[in-house]
Amino acid sequence: MASGALLGGIVSDNLDSQVLRAQDRVDFSANATAEQMLERGPAEPGTLVITRNLAGTSSAYIDEEGEATALPTGGIGELRFDGGGWATHTFEDIGEYRIHIADDPSGIYLIVGMPTSEVSAITARVVTTVTLLTAGGLLVLAAVIALIIRSELQPLRSVANTATRVAATPMAEGAVRISERVPDEDIDDHTEVGRVGLALNTLLDHVDTSLAARQRNEERMRAFVADASHELRTPLASIRGYSELSLRGIRQQEAGGTAPAGVVAETTRESLERIQAQSLRMSALVEDLLLLARLDEGQELVYGAVDLTRLAIESVADARAAGPDHEWVIDVPDEPVIVAGDTSRLHQVAANLLANARLHTPAGTTVSASVAVEDGDALLRIHDDGPGISPDIADELFERFSRADTSRARQTGGTGLGLSIAKAIVDGHGGVLSVASEPGSTTFTVRLPARPIDPAA
Repeated sequence: MASGALLGGIVSDNLDSQVLRAQDRVDFSANATAEQMLERGPAEPGTLVITRNLAGTSSAYIDEEGEATALPTGGIGELRFDGGGWATHTFEDIGEYRIHIADDPSGIYLIVGMPTSEVSAITARVVTTVTLLTAGGLLVLAAVIALIIRSELQPLRSVANTATRVAATPMAEGAVRISERVPDEDIDDHTEVGRVGLALNTLLDHVDTSLAARQRNEERMRAFVADASHELRTPLASIRGYSELSLRGIRQQEAGGTAPAGVVAETTRESLERIQAQSLRMSALVEDLLLLARLDEGQELVYGAVDLTRLAIESVADARAAGPDHEWVIDVPDEPVIVAGDTSRLHQVAANLLANARLHTPAGTTVSASVAVEDGDALLRIHDDGPGISPDIADELFERFSRADTSRARQTGGTGLGLSIAKAIVDGHGGVLSVASEPGSTTFTVRLPARPIDPAA
């Protein structure tokens, strides 16, 4: 609209100039009519002349054929002018005209005009063209903006679709893996939407890892419950069997049976001894389980200054007494190696590692215990030159109820909680328990901070 108005003003100025040029070409005469003036001089079609002079008032215009045509003067009285100037007036027979009025005090005047139809047509064409171009430009702009918005929102739609698919995945139980991710082509860390997609992928990675960890924990818990039940079932079955045996003999004697009283008493005594042995085995297992639970909760450790050198010497002395058929070597520094920890629990770790080396190696095996300080940490190493650890159980050696000897005999197999307790104790001290094994060489390494640590950390 502004362009149309501007162009209309320019065309109107041109029309005024055209009127002035036409006025200059009119051969004005004080005693000639308007028609005669137009006939004497060249004039463009549409040129209008109105005059009042000695010949009276007259008006004429140049028609489309270029001929001067007289006009009735009835409409001239409607013109209002004072001292000349410009005006726009509509004549009944020929339409709207832009006119210039020149008069003098004697009453003679000359009016020359040109039709405004061309100005109106040009203005209308310009307005129409501008309107159409504007509307077309807006439509094109709207289409381009829609395409840009659609392209920019594609990553957001991808994020929404990924989130919808993940939300539809059942996660309440069982093995759950979240494989859905926002495609890489929809991730651009330079845009907000791209960063949202990247954050969602990171979140899904964490959730997937957590779900996998939960599944592993559930499987371990099921295995733990099954193993614990199996460990408890065996002594409970023995207790029940020996109890029934003792009661059977007592009932037979009370019923007047032939079994001598001494035989019944001896059977009862043996049964009670076996019951006591199985009860002690169950008590030890329950104590181990309780210790693990307390260690998992960060309890059970009583911190103090522990001389790791002395602890290693005492542990080897105890192991030598229990396994005289093995060769025992101790290698400790002259100066004490002090750590912050629970003396009894760290002694339990050393004793457990030495007992494992004794139980799972043949007679004549050399078992050594050494203490050293490396990189600010105190190290306790238990080494043996036995057959080594089977690769089949190396990865789960510190798991609960894991056994190097699959037998469940108390003399060899044990409950499989020893190494898991040792690892829990070392972890509780902020240390690391590791193993390196190959045929002819197995080394368990306990690494503990050599400087005192905060027990609450």
